[in-house]
Amino acid sequence: MASGRRSAGIVVFRRAAGPDGGLEVLLGHMGGPFWAHRDAGAWSVVKGEVEAGEEDEAAARREFTEELGLPVPDGPLVPLGEVRQSGGKVVAAWAVEADLDPAGAVFGTFTMEWPRGSGTLREFPELDRIAWLPLAAAREKVVAGQRPLLDRLAEARPTPPRGRR
Repeated sequence: MASGRRSAGIVVFRRAAGPDGGLEVLLGHMGGPFWAHRDAGAWSVVKGEVEAGEEDEAAARREFTEELGLPVPDGPLVPLGEVRQSGGKVVAAWAVEADLDPAGAVFGTFTMEWPRGSGTLREFPELDRIAWLPLAAAREKVVAGQRPLLDRLAEARPTPPRGRR
């Protein structure tokens, strides 16, 4: 319910084909000039800022739709708790099982002065791409402060929906 230094997000996951049925998560590569040529540590769960007076789960749902242009998938949300990133921002997250097609995403944008000090405002995508990643690869690519969210998802071992066991 706070604003400013608080974000909320949704981690979409699916079960990989194959005998181990490992989890894959949908992560977004952060957009803008700072992240353009980075890979490790430049991916994030789909999240955004909690507005004043807004509940965390409502913010997570709103931000998912704003950032991807897609509705939050139907299904029960698995609470993943909160983490504090290195800059001090607290991120609250939930997970939901679904199989989204990344090609359907329409990314939200933000405006910033670029190059810095130029006086020129430019628009950049919040995320410049999204991809399904096996959990181990996702841990290497995600912002370090969000790794515990992926660990909690793995520990939770969400039960598959009926008919998918």
